[in-house]
Amino acid sequence: MPEGGVRGHCDPRFEAVRTVFEDNLRERGELGAAVTVIVDGVTVVDLWGGWADAARTRPWERDTLVNVWSTSKGPVALCAHLLADRGLLDLDAPVAVYWPEFAAAGKEKVLVRHLLSHRAGLSGLREPHSLTQLYDWELTTQRLAATPPWWEPGTRSGYHALTYGHLVGEVVRRVSGLLPGAFLEREVTGPLGIDFTIGLPEKEAGRVAELVQPPVAPTTEQAAAFAQLAPAALAALTNPAVGAADTGTPEWRAAEIPAANGHGTARAVAALYALYVTGGSHDGRRLLSPAAAERVREGQGACRDLVIGAGLGRDTEAGLGVWLSGPNGSYGPNPRAFGHDGFGGSCGLADPEAGVALGYVMNRMGPHIADDPRKMALVAALYSVL
Repeated sequence: MPEGGVRGHCDPRFEAVRTVFEDNLRERGELGAAVTVIVDGVTVVDLWGGWADAARTRPWERDTLVNVWSTSKGPVALCAHLLADRGLLDLDAPVAVYWPEFAAAGKEKVLVRHLLSHRAGLSGLREPHSLTQLYDWELTTQRLAATPPWWEPGTRSGYHALTYGHLVGEVVRRVSGLLPGAFLEREVTGPLGIDFTIGLPEKEAGRVAELVQPPVAPTTEQAAAFAQLAPAALAALTNPAVGAADTGTPEWRAAEIPAANGHGTARAVAALYALYVTGGSHDGRRLLSPAAAERVREGQGACRDLVIGAGLGRDTEAGLGVWLSGPNGSYGPNPRAFGHDGFGGSCGLADPEAGVALGYVMNRMGPHIADDPRKMALVAALYSVL
């Protein structure tokens, strides 16, 4: 097998997935990537290939890690669902029950479920907030607690691109005493041996793929697009603005940014989303009750999202930490399948009815808000053989 070629395991029944994965590398601009599919608890696809760096000097290996951006949000939600399943967190309680300072600026009635479903009205901060300030957990959460919502909480979704992890994560910290990265490691990834972290331990830096920024629109075109954004959307997407180059810095990797700096393999992403498929168990070890695993996809109402709706051109529906496939088929033909995309293309998918979980990670970012063509081709290939 030549360097950069496709390696790994693929059950013959799922050869269509391998074909599409190879096509992505040859025809859809893929640089380096991996895909894992778990069906009924058995790993049927585990493939990787291409290059871990833009210069094509490092082949993508079996254990190559990559920053998966918002695909991290599903595992962050898992932390909240674990606490709720143990009776320590009520998803229907006001956030201020656990985080009293959060009641400021008219947010006393914001519920925990509103944080999980992007309905809290806090898609971004109102005052300028730099990337360096985002690295400061205490400062960021203090500012979020003091910020008035952009819209009436609970009425509409507005994608909380970066604030999601600090909002849900601070509730996790107030209840458990641990930041979400430490809680996830202690309760899930450590005991189960899942290769996924929030942030990146310095010792793992040699395994990380280099992210490559997606194509950028001409400056005037980009400026015109941003000028049309509502204030809530502008705050979500540009305050602060974050790009691929930032993810390679020690400061980004050392920070706790649960909405965006999860690092893992496709195998790890598939395993984490598979917890929702198996009724909360992994290799015979139960983490969640079946009811709690099911609750993550409790739809909160379809609407045109206030942040990403214009870019998508369609309605979406959030669950409690994931997005539902719905009529758009983002996560396959089952409208009750669900998952989460990451900035540039990565994806975690869960379909309990089909017994399927999928993890897809890559390092050449695409320009799409969601439903990257590489991901969608893999999903279509998977369902063509189920």
